Amino acid sequence: MPGVGVIGYGYWGPNLVRNFMSDTAWRVVSVCDRSESRLAEVGRLYPTITTTRNPEDLFRNPSIDAIAIATPVATHFELAMAALRAGKHVLVEKPIASTSAQASQMIEKAAQRKLVLLVDHTFVFTGAVRKIRDVISDESFGELQYYDSTRVNLGLFQHDVNVMWDLAVHDLSIMDFVIGVSPVAVSATGLSHVRGQPANVAFMTLFFDRDIIAHINVSWLSPVKIRRTLVGGSKRMIVYDDLETSEKVKIYDKGITVTETPDDLRKLLISYRTGDLWSPKVNETEALKLEVAHFRNCIDGSEKPITPGERGLAIVRMLEAADKSMQKRGEAVELEA
Repeated sequence: MPGVGVIGYGYWGPNLVRNFMSDTAWRVVSVCDRSESRLAEVGRLYPTITTTRNPEDLFRNPSIDAIAIATPVATHFELAMAALRAGKHVLVEKPIASTSAQASQMIEKAAQRKLVLLVDHTFVFTGAVRKIRDVISDESFGELQYYDSTRVNLGLFQHDVNVMWDLAVHDLSIMDFVIGVSPVAVSATGLSHVRGQPANVAFMTLFFDRDIIAHINVSWLSPVKIRRTLVGGSKRMIVYDDLETSEKVKIYDKGITVTETPDDLRKLLISYRTGDLWSPKVNETEALKLEVAHFRNCIDGSEKPITPGERGLAIVRMLEAADKSMQKRGEAVELEA
């Protein structure tokens, strides 16, 4: 039974600890956090877990086989590299690192040490997102045409990253998983409405080497909370609303048919097709529970990582390109092949 240590017990750390504790194939050894009050909370809820303010205590502990990192993104690289050097498998919160150069070093170190480096792209493990991927891969969906997502709310301003690195990273990881092809260029615009702080509203457009386009709208400055994604195919269309308590995924048998008239090829006849609407059953198991089990299975070799460091690197490259584009008022920035 592998032992795990968790670094960071702020917003996401408690969820990690809870899921590791509920998985009988894991043994939670220790939790590290700078806050004494948070560590006191760990001690109250989980008396068997040791606590510390020094992450080195986890790296040096021989009973710890894996480290889960749930700290601000600026600390991911240093903590993950220290864990990998200590021979620990690593699960790191999104985004994997602050730069693509850092992410590349983490991937290289994990490969050198033959260790698992998994990125916490939690939405990839949700039943809804996995169902979307199944629907898109089915012939009945037709050719994928577009991906359009809105992820906005009021609040939870971050001071170390802009809204794209905080919110769009979710949509980029979902898109990366369900589409299965990588974009070739990124265009982004955004603005900060708080002096001296990162952008709180942003719009991203991603271009592909085929007839697919993706658009992502993210904001910390919306009067309403929206978590909605539209995925269009030539035969069917999907609406994914993560805020729905039931029927998160709806499939529409709708679309258009374009016909070229034989007498004049310049004239196109567009007809509209409307069919059934249905909501497929999706797995409602908590995504983080599945991810924790997947992390364990990757360590013992029974599964290959679904969200390996390489996918985390791809997302960071998209975010870096978006940052460059935003500085140039939306000029498209090419991505590495």
